[in-house]
Amino acid sequence: MPKQTKRESRLERLCAERGLRMTGQRRIIAQILSEADDHPDAEEVYRRAVKRDPRVSLSTVYRTVRLLEDKGILERRDFGDGRARYEPSDHQHHDHLIDVTTGDVIEFTNEEIERLQERIASALGFRLIGHRHELFGVPMEPGKNKNQNKNET
Repeated sequence: MPKQTKRESRLERLCAERGLRMTGQRRIIAQILSEADDHPDAEEVYRRAVKRDPRVSLSTVYRTVRLLEDKGILERRDFGDGRARYEPSDHQHHDHLIDVTTGDVIEFTNEEIERLQERIASALGFRLIGHRHELFGVPMEPGKNKNQNKNET
C-alpha cells in the first residue's frame, strides 16, 4: 500500500491504490473533492479548480470525475436538480435529505431505517448488499432547519 504523505488527500491515496496516474490537474481535482463538505457538481469542481490552476479545463474535470466514478473512488448522486453531484465513496454510509427550496443536502444516519430496510429485503427473499436513500422535503417552518448533519435522528 502506498505511503500517504501529509499533503496527499484521501482520494489521491485511493487513486494511487488503484494504479491511476496522477497528473497535476487530476491531483487538484482529487484534493478539491476530498476537501468538499458539500456535494459539488462538475461545474462547481471546475470553479474551485481554476482558482488553484487556471489551466484546468471543464472537460478535464468531466473526464476526471467520470474516471474516478468508474474506478469506484467517487459516487455520483442525483438530488433532483438535474446535475450529477459527487462525493467520495470511502465515506461512512449515510442517507440524504434534500431541501428542495434551497438545494441544501443534509447527511444523516438512522439505525431504525437501516434495520427496516434489512427486514424488508429479507421478507422479500433478498440479502441487502447496498442502498441509496434520498428524502426530498421542504422545511415545516420556513427559515428553520434542524440540520443534524450526519447525526443519528
